[in-house]
Amino acid sequence: MAIKVALEHRTSYTFDRLVKVYPHVVRLRPAPHSRTPIEAYSLQVEPADHFINWQQDAFGNFVGRLVFPNRATRLSITVGLIADLKVINPFDFFIEEWAETVPFAYPDNLLEDLKPYLRPVDDADDLTAAWVRNFDVVPG
Repeated sequence: MAIKVALEHRTSYTFDRLVKVYPHVVRLRPAPHSRTPIEAYSLQVEPADHFINWQQDAFGNFVGRLVFPNRATRLSITVGLIADLKVINPFDFFIEEWAETVPFAYPDNLLEDLKPYLRPVDDADDLTAAWVRNFDVVPG
């Protein structure tokens, strides 16, 4: 059974005087490789006298660059979409051999792509490692 949902998100700023609105980069457009079908999409930007250039990043996600040539007293970005939420089996995936044990032994070609995500963001303690040791993991 599919469920259609409508979503609207608005970010807005109001200024007490004319201000220079510097370029903005927005990532508010569904990726073309998403498994959820998007039936409708809209992006509304104020002030109306702006330019938008759509590009795709290295991972295939849409990136919009907004440029505002004139000063403004308001900035508003509104995105709306209608998505068709179909039932998806969350267990429909294959586990590679290198991911059957923790810590994972990423292949070199994948490790290069994952480097930004594998850097620690803080000094984590050993709680996670202790938690993982509670599991009896047998490959295969």
